[in-house]
Amino acid sequence: MITKKKKTYKVSPDLDGYLGRYGRHSDIPRIYSDLLHFSEAFPHSDPQGRETQWLTVVYQPLERAELNKQLTRIYAELKIGDLSLAEHLKVERIDFCQFGNSRPFRIRITNQYNDNSDHFYVKRADASRIYGLELEHILSPNRINFLVSGGTLIEEHIAGIPGDAFIREYMGRPDLNQVRIAKEFVKFNERCFIRLLGDMRAANYVIDITPDFEEVQYRVRPIDFDQQSYEGRHKVYLTQFFTSNYPVVELVIGRLNATVIKQYQREERTLIARRSRASRERLAALLECMENQELAPAEHVRQLAAELGDYHKSDAFKNCERMGALVRANIRAVLEKI
Repeated sequence: MITKKKKTYKVSPDLDGYLGRYGRHSDIPRIYSDLLHFSEAFPHSDPQGRETQWLTVVYQPLERAELNKQLTRIYAELKIGDLSLAEHLKVERIDFCQFGNSRPFRIRITNQYNDNSDHFYVKRADASRIYGLELEHILSPNRINFLVSGGTLIEEHIAGIPGDAFIREYMGRPDLNQVRIAKEFVKFNERCFIRLLGDMRAANYVIDITPDFEEVQYRVRPIDFDQQSYEGRHKVYLTQFFTSNYPVVELVIGRLNATVIKQYQREERTLIARRSRASRERLAALLECMENQELAPAEHVRQLAAELGDYHKSDAFKNCERMGALVRANIRAVLEKI
């Protein structure tokens, strides 16, 4: 469905001011360009031995020593807030993915006292992704932890089973609560469409599984925010149309009837409406930044405006000149259906 790589958009002065106002700025090292100076790279495999899109990278000893200091400081700023508590942390591994829009580095940090490990990501600061992260933080049930310093974006790891692995390894299990996972995908599909987050193919989200006192709870969480309101086709923002998600679509059709699907869609819209009211000023400030910045080619904006107008049978989109205006209009159009 997506044939061309997305353009990277710089952080605008308006967005930069917004990030400072809401605590997303930091004086952490602007380390992304330094991480690109690795001397060797070799494929990284998952725990089952399957090759991934990640490369484990190697640096010269002096460079690695300096990077270790800076990366542990960044992790402490992101997660702990106290640099004095970072002395027992070490950088165990650095991986690089050259295929993502943000060309991310994944940093594995290990606690030397108990060998417990965690990850965080260093990426190029793309405005589209930052808007996507902020909309997720405001409108979804998930809180997002990230920092921006110049052209460097630091993101917390979002834990969960990758969607493609979940479909491949969990969908056929007898202990899978099929109704609950179907319900969560309906709600996830609704969240993505309302805020126009695109490209939610199976590799771009994770499933968070939480044991409850009687049953197991599932939550579907996006991990790729690069395609926030960029493409012109409205189907890009509906997860049901990606081929990799067809097994889940079949599960939804098989386990939920039309009335129940509408109920879950309405539930999610109601929750999003409540979250938007609770963060009214922050959401309004973010959308104003989006409306003032170019985030997609003009032809994408025109196409999406026309398609959303047809989808909602509304004229509210015809005068939208930028993606931010379409996001605002789409949120309003969907929530009016409550």
